[in-house]
Amino acid sequence: MAQTGRKPKPTAIKKLEGNPGKRRLNEHEPTPEKKAPKCPMWLEPEAKKEWRRTAKRLEALGILTEVDMAAFAGYCQAFARWKEAEEFISKHGTIVKTPSGYWQQVPQVSIAQTYLKIMHKFCEQFGLTPSARSRIIADAGQQADADPMELILINGGKRSV
Repeated sequence: MAQTGRKPKPTAIKKLEGNPGKRRLNEHEPTPEKKAPKCPMWLEPEAKKEWRRTAKRLEALGILTEVDMAAFAGYCQAFARWKEAEEFISKHGTIVKTPSGYWQQVPQVSIAQTYLKIMHKFCEQFGLTPSARSRIIADAGQQADADPMELILINGGKRSV
């Protein structure tokens, strides 16, 4: 049976955001190792480039884990196909004249729009948009476990809250 309401946000993202809703965090949520999965061999070459460009950064933030391979591969593949459609549009334009004399939009326009929507959904899940990033506090988890004296030294003699 399908669940109603908003999709729950992963606890790791809530922690990075500082738990703005102040709701109790799910302490029993599975926590896979924060290690980027290996790039699948079946990805298109442009998708592999995007994988290499972003995987290590997401791993460093603790967002990308080994179990996220399929979702991240979906993002990278959508990126590659969106880029391919955009390159076609840049080279050939958005409309063509048909043999009967009518002007028609090339299919790559709707292809690019479709893959851009798919990419956007994946980007929101992995914190790859400015609005998604604005809700993330990257060092919040690190400072919570830090020694109070170390925090004073880091903050130039000022105690942090």
